[in-house]
Amino acid sequence: MKFLLLFLSFLSLHLLPAGQPSTSKVEWLTDVTHDFGDIPQRKPAKYEFRFRNISDGPLIVDNVRPSCGCTVPGWDVAAVPPDSIGVISVEYDARDLGYFYKKVKVYFSGQRRAEVLYIEGWVE
Repeated sequence: MKFLLLFLSFLSLHLLPAGQPSTSKVEWLTDVTHDFGDIPQRKPAKYEFRFRNISDGPLIVDNVRPSCGCTVPGWDVAAVPPDSIGVISVEYDARDLGYFYKKVKVYFSGQRRAEVLYIEGWVE
């Protein structure tokens, strides 16, 4: 009985699908996390995340959703041709003092899963 249970456990582990292959249509040319470091209060801080379209067709940024209202994204609505570079800009308003760590989700055409970008820093 122990052998049968061990065999079935072993078999079930090998029948599970391996990790999902990457279906990303972009290659990030900048780190997906940007550290602003120390920034003065009430002085907006801006950063541009750069990506390359690695798909076979034009790529459109469908939507960019920040995790809060203190972060304002910007992007070009025009399609990014294959092997070309696109930019997602993110501006943090730096109103509140202290440490911040914010998430920005980027949705591309034909890609269900969002690409996730992060910004962090200290407001003095």
